Amino acid sequence: MKDQIRKNAGPSSAVYGMGFIGSLIYFIQHAASFGMGVLGVLKAIVWPAMMAYKLFEFLKL
Repeated sequence: MKDQIRKNAGPSSAVYGMGFIGSLIYFIQHAASFGMGVLGVLKAIVWPAMMAYKLFEFLKL
């Protein structure tokens, strides 16, 4: 079962992983306090959802 999960991960998980690391670094660098750093970690986890929301809002879908 474990090998099957790794085979089916595909390149999308690599893209998400790189995006997660990049957004984590960005949000933590711009944090003014510890609380903002914690919020930055949470934002880094859900960045694809925020990006999709903003895209749909821009496209008026």
